[in-house]
Amino acid sequence: MQTLTPHVYWAQRHSEIYLRVELSDAQNLDISVQENVLHFKAQGHGAKGDNEYEFSLEFLAPVKPEVSHRSTQRQVNIRVQKKECCWWDRLTMQERKPLFLAPDFDRWLDESDAELEQRAKEQINKISLESRVPKDPFLGLKKGYLFMYNLVQFLGFSWIFVNMTVRLFILREDSFYDTFHTIADMMYFCQMLAVAEVINPALGLVKTGVMPALIQVVGRNVILFVIFGSLEEMQNKAVVFFVFYLWSIIEIFRYPFYMLACIDTEWKMLTWLRYTIWMPLYPLGVLAEAVAVIQSLPIFDETRLYSIPLPKAMGHSLSFSYVLQIYLVLMFLGLFVNFRHLFKQRRRRFRTKKRKAN
Repeated sequence: MQTLTPHVYWAQRHSEIYLRVELSDAQNLDISVQENVLHFKAQGHGAKGDNEYEFSLEFLAPVKPEVSHRSTQRQVNIRVQKKECCWWDRLTMQERKPLFLAPDFDRWLDESDAELEQRAKEQINKISLESRVPKDPFLGLKKGYLFMYNLVQFLGFSWIFVNMTVRLFILREDSFYDTFHTIADMMYFCQMLAVAEVINPALGLVKTGVMPALIQVVGRNVILFVIFGSLEEMQNKAVVFFVFYLWSIIEIFRYPFYMLACIDTEWKMLTWLRYTIWMPLYPLGVLAEAVAVIQSLPIFDETRLYSIPLPKAMGHSLSFSYVLQIYLVLMFLGLFVNFRHLFKQRRRRFRTKKRKAN
């Protein structure tokens, strides 16, 4: 007995195959995928009248064994998932198309149109998912607070940078030696305010980690308050200028970037500067801080300031310089941790931008 085959129409997307079998009032459906071959068998009314129809299709590339189908009075619709999301040049392994197979022009799209359709679906799904997520009633208040915080810090470090730059052009190298007395009050204010950068991620106001922020804030405050603020001998040294100047250059790009992020705005040049300029400046800043620590060691030995009392049997006291030497090692470990964290942020940021551009 001759095997009867129905008319089959096909179309594809990057992730699935659509088959439309022209068989009305189909009964006793037997549809399966075995060894990458689709087997179809059913009783119904097709091109040769009311009979049993069957066909097999060996697909061009691997597909998933699960098959979904839906039968109507006029046809049987079959959907098969591809194992890999890609575009096929043809449906079957054999180059010559079976006589019963034809394109389904009702669903047919070329590769570029299918990509556009997929992107549209992803966008709709994203919007749908976002609509299901409950909105934070305090989101506006949080963004307002973060915007104002970053604005105040930006203004503070901008004042420091402009003041130091003007003095450098007017006084030349003489400006190196009185930087602390001119800039210290504003730097004290900015660095005390920077404690919020540890609190903000701890409270979940920002997505950055607590540890990188803690390392930076503690490190800077040790330099500012313990070394520069406590030792008058350090306040007239040129290293103060270089530490303050490097800090301010980094921050006049970082804080406006965060300000714009609070209002969902991006300036591409600022983004590039924020994620690029720190690469040379951050290690230079840590190097300047290390020079300041090294220069302070003999002063702490001489003045015995912050010395740690010891039992009489062990001596009078332990110089604070030993603590600073340990801190010096931790400073460079912190440089490695923070540099790695910032580099990951930069790579993730530009990878995301590249993916969106494509």
